[in-house]
Amino acid sequence: MSTVQTQKNEECCPEFHPEKWDNKTLNWNQKPFIKETIPTFFHMPLPKMIGKKVTKMMKLAENTNNISTDKLDVLLLFNDPSAFKSNMYLSVIGNVPNANNTTITGTFIGKVFDGTYNQIPKFIKQMNSYLKDHDKKTKDYYTHYAYCPKCARKFGHNYMILFAEITQ
Repeated sequence: MSTVQTQKNEECCPEFHPEKWDNKTLNWNQKPFIKETIPTFFHMPLPKMIGKKVTKMMKLAENTNNISTDKLDVLLLFNDPSAFKSNMYLSVIGNVPNANNTTITGTFIGKVFDGTYNQIPKFIKQMNSYLKDHDKKTKDYYTHYAYCPKCARKFGHNYMILFAEITQ
């Protein structure tokens, strides 16, 4: 098989392993990220806008060797501070020149769900119930989508991790 054929058959997303993230507590202390913002319409992002921003972020991080070499450790988090704006955070391993460098600090509980984007309100209700059962309250949510649409079709799952930032 030629290199071109191999590249066409490979997908961009590594196979996701839910057990790494499901029901896990993470303590992030100034975990480094780079940040981009995209407009949304009632929380619905424009797909072409996402692709452009993700490509920009990945190139900046890769060109400076500030992204984990283990693709399974790379997180792309989405957080919607309003119905018309979404923040995207790409985890990095150092300061990325010409990028909006930021950090995230807090205690987070990760829970993995498998479903479509429009099921997120249902997943948040399930997460809130889970947190309540464990005497936890959330301050905010961040979402990581394990697969792009093409890879979701390939793997037969549309996994996402809801990271609930919990209050202490």
